[in-house]
Amino acid sequence: MLLNDPSEPGGIEVVALDADDTLWHSEVFFERTQRRFTELVRRYVDHDVDVDRALFEVEHRNLGRYGYGIKGFTLSMLEAAIEVTGGAIGTVEIEQLLAAGRTMLDHPVDLIDGVDDVMTELAERGYRLVVVTKGDLHHQQHKIFASGLTDRFERIEIVSEKDPDTYRKVAASMGVAPPSFCMVGNSVRSDVLPVLEMGGHAVHVPYHVTWAHEHAQHNGDVPTLASIRELPGWLESRRGP
Repeated sequence: MLLNDPSEPGGIEVVALDADDTLWHSEVFFERTQRRFTELVRRYVDHDVDVDRALFEVEHRNLGRYGYGIKGFTLSMLEAAIEVTGGAIGTVEIEQLLAAGRTMLDHPVDLIDGVDDVMTELAERGYRLVVVTKGDLHHQQHKIFASGLTDRFERIEIVSEKDPDTYRKVAASMGVAPPSFCMVGNSVRSDVLPVLEMGGHAVHVPYHVTWAHEHAQHNGDVPTLASIRELPGWLESRRGP
């Protein structure tokens, strides 16, 4: 697969942004809750049982059923806990896992440093902004509205999967061709490679924790920024004359 050459003027007009771990913190809360899952479940299994691997396999198996997000993760924790312990796990621990899921859902939106300033700057420079995110519809809508960023975005797209066809539809909904579309996100697998494949621009802004399901093999030729604060300058350097 040939990657889009970011040095070639693309007339970028629409900037799409991932939400979780691009605009606000998210994966750290999943990581914290998984540590609690591991602590509770290990009480019921032999020391050589890999309970984290068991949860990963259940999550992967359930993606087509529950989709992405905290609710699906919580259901997968319960299923994995029952499965890996042979049904021995107690109701007290099950309730604690449910409570951990509720805590994640209720956690306030915590913007990543620089996001508010960057969104304001991009809007002032005339870029049209859209959120493109996976996850539970209700919860993602809640986080977007709670973020205080809603008025910066022309559209909000909550999708079941991020693939080239999805991005083509988003670009078309914004009335632009792929070369005028740029996606920004923390996942190479979901936010970068599919957009480059469909002929758009994309840039990776890494987050310090990455969900295992979002790991991707690539040749390393992926546009990457150290911080979202670098985004306006990166976009301007690639904007058509």
